[in-house]
This record gives sequence, C-alpha cells and structure tokens, in this order.
Amino acid sequence: MRYKLPLSAAIVLIGLILLWQAGASLRVSAPPAALVATSLYPVSTDEPISPIPQSLPLDARKVALGKRLFNDTRLSRDDTVACASCHVLAKGGADGRKQPVGIGGQLGRINAPTVLNSAFNFRQFWDGRAASLEDQVDGPVQNPAEMGSEWPSVIEKLGRDATYPAAFRAAYADGLNPANVRNAIAEFERSLITPRSRFDRYLQGERDAISHDEFKGYQLFKNYGCVACHQGVNVGANLYQRLGVMQPYFIGDAEAEPANRGRAAITGSDEDLHVFKVPGLRNVALTAPYFHDGSIASLEEAVAIMARFQLGVNLPSEDVALIVGFLKTLTGEYGAALP
Repeated sequence: MRYKLPLSAAIVLIGLILLWQAGASLRVSAPPAALVATSLYPVSTDEPISPIPQSLPLDARKVALGKRLFNDTRLSRDDTVACASCHVLAKGGADGRKQPVGIGGQLGRINAPTVLNSAFNFRQFWDGRAASLEDQVDGPVQNPAEMGSEWPSVIEKLGRDATYPAAFRAAYADGLNPANVRNAIAEFERSLITPRSRFDRYLQGERDAISHDEFKGYQLFKNYGCVACHQGVNVGANLYQRLGVMQPYFIGDAEAEPANRGRAAITGSDEDLHVFKVPGLRNVALTAPYFHDGSIASLEEAVAIMARFQLGVNLPSEDVALIVGFLKTLTGEYGAALP
C-alpha cells in the first residue's frame, strides 16, 4: 500500500527541511540574561530548550500526603500494586520493563512513561487522554489490568487507616475523598522535577558543564531537526506527532494493534492514527526501554530510528554517538526541588 503523507506531517516535514538547511535553532522562549557566556562552545541566548526551575509552588502538606499515597499498595484491589510499582524513582521514574506489571501479574500494553517532570507535560499518557495529573490518576487505579480498584473501595480502606483521615482533614477542608486523593498524588508528582542537569547548568552560564563533544551533539540535535518535536522545558511532551512521518513505522498486523493506534483510539479519527504525545527527553538515559511499546532497548537505536522515520535521515554512527552524549547531559538531580 502506498504511504500517503498527511497534511499535518507534510507541514512539519517542510519545516524540518528548512530548519536543517538553515542550521538554525527553533526559538521557544527567551532564557534569562544570565545565560550569556563566553567559551569555546558559547551559550546562545536563543535556545530551543529551557532549564527546569529549581522549584515549583506546592503545598508541602499535600506533597507529603501524596508521597504516602504514591507508595501505598492499598490503592490496588488486592493490595499488591502502588503507583511506585511502575514509576520507580530510582529508575528515572519508570520501571525498566517493556510492559508494566499489574495485579495478578497482568502485563500492560503500553510502556510506563516516566513520572519525573510530568508536571511539564501538556497532556498525560502516550495518547494524551488525560488533561491533568489529577485526571491521570483515575487511569491506573481503575484499570482492571493495573490496580483494578474502584474509588469507594479505595476510600473505605484508606479511611480505616490510623492516620490518613486526620492528615486529609489537615490538608483539605472536605477531608478524605476521591478528588483529594487524586489531587494529593498529583501534587506529589508535581514535586518530582529534576533541575541542575549538566545541560541546564550550561544553559544558565556554567560554560564547562558539558564537554566539547556533548556540545557538538547538541548542535547536531538542533541542525538535524530533532528540536522540532523535542524542545521546551521538558525537551518534548508539549505536542503530538505521528510515529512514522517520513515512512510507515507500523507494517502489517502492527498497524491494527490497539496499542499502536495512538490518539486515534481516543478521537476515532484516521488523521490521529499512530499519533502519540511526543515524550520528554529529560533523564532519558535512565528510562530504557524506549517507545510506547518498550520495543527499543538502547538509546543509540532509538536515536537512529527516530532520525530515519521522523526526519528521513540515516545518521552516521559517529553522529548517533554525539547526540546520545548530549542526551545524557539531560539527567537532572532528583530530590533537589522537594520540600
């Protein structure tokens, strides 16, 4: 079957070609004046990536309550699975598995995305079906293959705890209820930001925070056009894009797999077939395996595949290595922003 490039993808492709030919960077927001520095690889004042802030305005009581809930297996039907089961903070906020494991050992269909820096995502889930972190909580709690719970049961179990009711009354005027459980978990997740990566320190004027090769990798990342989808504070996670812009990524039976439908499973539109939320690349060196199905084991392979299917470029191995070197500078400091 001949592949027809959708109009939206064609527009992106034209922009990528112009961006690549010009060797320019894509402006997203103006960084602080402190970014001006002089070095062998100077900091530009017009960068497509923004540093993560040192902290966010959060309610410390709700964050602490949310942290308890995030690690509490009583949110699952059989008291075996917590949010932390699939979002392991020591593993970059993911779980290191191709597919997450829910109650009764059931395997999920979609790779668990990192929860770190999820406060900066414009939507939640690979298909973007949740508009907020609060909305996202409903998904795993009520999914029969994940936690398999219902809110009345969750609230009843938490209400029998010796400390939860009082903690909720202290943090919320209306105490323990599903909306406040969702909000507390979301507030904790908003605290999981990772500032002070070496690349952010470079952006903020610390000119020797990255090496010359890492700087070259960043230039390739911009000049090849990766920044068309991966930019902003989260280096992505702020737009949708089709997986397979330049050529079909899904062949044969894989085209119809429910997990591969992307946004089309939500909207029912053929225009959204194989369209996913672009993942953020913060801490990406820690979150293998990659892609929505967890099918790609290494960052090097992920970079090469993205270049071929999204940009139409077969990257030389030395360029892949340089870009991967740059991506490793995006690993931040978890816990630096916690209250």
